[in-house]
Amino acid sequence: MARGLDHIVHAVADLDGAAQAYRQLGFTVGARNRHPWGTHNHIVQLPGFFIELLTLAEPDKMTGDVFSEKFGAYNRAFVDRGDGLSMLVLESQSAMDDEAAFRAAGIAASAATRFDRDGKRPDGTPVKVAFTLAFANDKQAPDAGFFTCQQHYPENFWNTAFQQHDNGVTGIAGVVLVADEPARHREFLLAFTGAAAARDERDGFSIDLPRGAISVMTPSAFRERFGQYPPVTERGARLAALRFKAADPAAAGAKLEQAGIFYTALKSGAISVSAVGATLILEPAA
Repeated sequence: MARGLDHIVHAVADLDGAAQAYRQLGFTVGARNRHPWGTHNHIVQLPGFFIELLTLAEPDKMTGDVFSEKFGAYNRAFVDRGDGLSMLVLESQSAMDDEAAFRAAGIAASAATRFDRDGKRPDGTPVKVAFTLAFANDKQAPDAGFFTCQQHYPENFWNTAFQQHDNGVTGIAGVVLVADEPARHREFLLAFTGAAAARDERDGFSIDLPRGAISVMTPSAFRERFGQYPPVTERGARLAALRFKAADPAAAGAKLEQAGIFYTALKSGAISVSAVGATLILEPAA
């Protein structure tokens, strides 16, 4: 069974600045959270999907565990090369089963590993959240990380109060990667997602998932379609953009214009905007 989109890691050097940038774009941004291995984050929630704005704030807390190596150190090295979308995460019903599937496909990068942390409801009430992760590795994309995430207390994490956004965004439509040769990443992404097939498209392909889609295209196709510059692909495929469903992209664009934020209006009725090393696309909700 295919795995749906769960979240994306947006790694940045200035976490406070990134949180403010998302607020200026009309997103509701959660409070700062802290991980025991030194990374801090802010969460932007959508139904069933979230953006994890992340930085390594306390590097002295890193040890030799999986989270320090695969998450903390990875994102620190990523940010050393610049801000952007660093890791793609899919939902998991069983991280242990995902690990087994990844090992069978030859893409496993870790054992399934769990961590717990404290969270807060909108009223400040403390709650417990816990996740088990299984990492995968595309050897041809060292600047794009991949893992699945099994939530053990989803009722304590998801909250509709955090999913209301002034820009009218209502959900995730997809994630876009850029690659000089998209076909080289098809086999990995099919194994990672568990999907049966990919759809060929001009200058790339897409994989439809239970939640959202993953599209892979050339940098020139990305520039033509979305009107923004993609990240540099000299080291391999890169996570480049998030596609959102929005109630009224034109109205969202008008608010951005009033705030002095540059955006691009697309022929499809969508708008695109550059944000802290990533491209965000607001598309008309079907």
